[in-house]
Amino acid sequence: MKQVNVFPNMVIQMMSIGEESGALDAMLDKAAAYYEDMVDSLTSLMETIIMSFLGVVIGGLIIAMYLPIFSMGQAVGGSH
Repeated sequence: MKQVNVFPNMVIQMMSIGEESGALDAMLDKAAAYYEDMVDSLTSLMETIIMSFLGVVIGGLIIAMYLPIFSMGQAVGGSH
């Protein structure tokens, strides 16, 4: 795992401790749980960002569609 240089040092150290203590499966479970929590938090953050972006885009489209209609209404009814 060290030679490939793909895994973080924390995971490599956890695997070596797990091999030495005979609890490799427990260390792998801990590493998996850590990265699952990280992915879950990033997913919820991305969901919030995407929803905010879509709200701004849809709100902008609605304003862009109705602004000319309101401008025409003021031009026609503004002389009264």
